[in-house]
Amino acid sequence: MEGVSEEGVCLKNSYNTMARDKEFEKILQEAEDPKNIGQGSWALPRNATSLQKAKYELCKQILIYKQDNELSTEEVAQRINLTNSETKDILHYRIDYFTLDRLMTYAERLLAPNEVKVIVESKKNASHARTV
Repeated sequence: MEGVSEEGVCLKNSYNTMARDKEFEKILQEAEDPKNIGQGSWALPRNATSLQKAKYELCKQILIYKQDNELSTEEVAQRINLTNSETKDILHYRIDYFTLDRLMTYAERLLAPNEVKVIVESKKNASHARTV
């Protein structure tokens, strides 16, 4: 039978698995390369403060704007008047590098001013009772 080895294993599936494994290995090597350490996006801390959440959301909206408008990092940097390196920090959610007011300023430069809002909500199920 064509495409099947003597052991009855489909050669096409075996080739696809080997190609996928090689691609995974390549990605893994890039991720583990010391020059790439810290190059990815930062996650929001598990117990994030309101300030951290607000800064994270601003970074997210700037990234969404970049993607929706198919802008390069350089174009975003020019529009918000930052260096490419600083702009990449925003696009990778490096919220510790920026104050909230700086991120608000950059968001206002990029987004229409009426698109930037701050909403304060109280927790609906928050219990204020103390147990002794």
